[in-house]
Amino acid sequence: MLRVRDAMTREVVTLGPESSAAEAWGVCQELRIRHLPIVEGGRLVGLVSDRDLRDISPPRGSGGERDTLGWVSLREIMSTDLVTIHPLDTIEHAAREIYERRIGCLPVVADGELVGIITSTDMMRIMIEMVGAHGAGSWVEVEVPNQPGALANVTDVIRERQVNIAGVFLAPAPRASNRLIVLRLETTNPTGIVRSLEEAGFKVTTVESSSPLEPTLEES
Repeated sequence: MLRVRDAMTREVVTLGPESSAAEAWGVCQELRIRHLPIVEGGRLVGLVSDRDLRDISPPRGSGGERDTLGWVSLREIMSTDLVTIHPLDTIEHAAREIYERRIGCLPVVADGELVGIITSTDMMRIMIEMVGAHGAGSWVEVEVPNQPGALANVTDVIRERQVNIAGVFLAPAPRASNRLIVLRLETTNPTGIVRSLEEAGFKVTTVESSSPLEPTLEES
């Protein structure tokens, strides 16, 4: 099971509460980050986002950006009512917290110390990796009876074609007695697999490839 520690950023850039908004803005721009944990005495005391910094900035081109950001301290604008997470919490728990609370990140805290940060971007990256969508491949959707052994029967057909399965999802089908098996396959030409599934009596409802179809030895 994936844990927060498997997806979090460990090298966290932090600032102190007396740092200026101008310094924080410079750090965000230089490092292309959106969230800055605020640490005081080794303890997490707040969080500042690039949105917080934009909210206090005067209109672009007004000439007062540098002065305004220079005299505002992070203590004045940082969020202090923080939601944190532990590195051993599950990725599912972190994703649910980010989604339900509509926040962009979760500071990761262990034994009272900041040990990392996990953002919505990190969650998207780990989700792409989990479904195998980071490389070329195909999605094949199969409708099967909602009964034990259906998934095994489908994967047996794919195993015989000697194609790797990068990810599997189950979803309700239009008919309540059935379900959909959605497979991410490590091939850009699933033609032969689709043919084998249909010959085995399965109903293939959707086929999509992430790159132009190219004939392969497996699918010949």
